[in-house]
Amino acid sequence: MKKYLLILPLLLLSGKGFSQLADAQPQAATANYQKAEFPGGDETFQKEFMNMVHAYIDTALYAVQGKVTFIFNIDPKGKISNIDVLPKFKNNEMFIDDMKYAAKKVKGKWKPALQNGIPVDSKFVMSVNFSHNTYDHD
Repeated sequence: MKKYLLILPLLLLSGKGFSQLADAQPQAATANYQKAEFPGGDETFQKEFMNMVHAYIDTALYAVQGKVTFIFNIDPKGKISNIDVLPKFKNNEMFIDDMKYAAKKVKGKWKPALQNGIPVDSKFVMSVNFSHNTYDHD
């Protein structure tokens, strides 16, 4: 019985030591990370994207009201490779296809995210508040 009482604190202490080591590794991995950048910044992209949406897409075809979150995937070449929209709603797939078209019309190319100097996939999240006749950037 005494053996077990002596071993128990050693096991608890060794587990804590390993957990601290595991926590330190993710911080080191993100230390050399640089997020993707659009020429002129995020606000410039938002403005250009929404200008293209209103120039080429009839948003009245969709039941879009209120805050919509766009999640763009920026690939290692600096191109938008995927778009997701939250929340999901009626005609969501067609809406996403139209948003991809509008994103392709935006002039300018993203500078990809870098991890240790190597281009990597990244996400850019943008929220837009839609109403019947206008939109508002968040």
